[in-house]
Amino acid sequence: MRERISIIGAGSWGTTLAVILAQNDKEVELHSVFREHNRVMSKERMNRLFLKGIKFPPLLKINDSLRSVLNNKIIILAVPVKFLKECLKKIKKLNINFKDKIFVSVAKGIEVSSLKRPSEIIQEQLGNVKIAVLSGPTIAKEVVKGIPTTCIVASKNKKIAKRVQYALSTSRFRIYHHYDVLGVELAGALKNIIAIACGVSDGLGFGTNTKAALLSRGLVEIVRLGKKMGACPSTFWGISGLGDLATTCFSPYSRNRFVGEQIGKGRKLKEILNKMEMIAEGINTVYSAYILSKKMKIEMPITSEVYKVLYRNKKPHDAVNDLMMRPLKPETVK
Repeated sequence: MRERISIIGAGSWGTTLAVILAQNDKEVELHSVFREHNRVMSKERMNRLFLKGIKFPPLLKINDSLRSVLNNKIIILAVPVKFLKECLKKIKKLNINFKDKIFVSVAKGIEVSSLKRPSEIIQEQLGNVKIAVLSGPTIAKEVVKGIPTTCIVASKNKKIAKRVQYALSTSRFRIYHHYDVLGVELAGALKNIIAIACGVSDGLGFGTNTKAALLSRGLVEIVRLGKKMGACPSTFWGISGLGDLATTCFSPYSRNRFVGEQIGKGRKLKEILNKMEMIAEGINTVYSAYILSKKMKIEMPITSEVYKVLYRNKKPHDAVNDLMMRPLKPETVK
């Protein structure tokens, strides 16, 4: 029998996963949190809003019933962190037995109000359910074209991680399993901050030297905070860490890099976000990471300057100057 998989959240990434899994002989049910969006996708057999031009395979079905889409064993949550709790509250109200379900989070961020990661929000709302997180260098526009891609699925339970690994892997979408849920989630969230910084660098007209410095020193900041929070440092040098960081910092399709680039060119954050259909998770993550760094007394100079540019209207050139003119010291990579 074919594997049946549900995906809640019909943004670009949720839809991409639905398409590639349906192309690989999985029965996929895609559910948007917006009823009208479900109706339009069902009629057009396409997600014109977030993945224009990509026709749905026959095995991809649109399901506008939240209750029935929860019937499948594997449920992928492709809802941005900002809206994840609200979505989970609706799921909780349905009073469904989730004993045999596996919830797979693909969101990359840290909730501003609670400083919680997606897996923590899921557990908070649904209790002791089976959870895995999927993360890595996965630009949706590349994945949906069948460009070879690797990523990580992490779970504290190895059997759950391997179950998801085998269910979601394809000949062009290779998944490795991992145990470090904390590290994989932090890597996926925090790299967006550095991507914004790299975008600012692009917007200011700087070159590869600057971007390489931001990427390498940004990774140090990520490892520093991750280690303090209890993650395995080596996680950040793998696919979900360095791999995702490099992709997001250099890809022209990266939403977070794009936001930074527009700020570097002189546009205001509010103006940029008002014209974006998709969410750049890094905007909220900057705030969350800055608060975490202060709370845990961790030095994160790049994160701090990005925070000041986004939330205190600091001029990008001034942020660059302050980073470059910090007291000289030996290089540290931990």
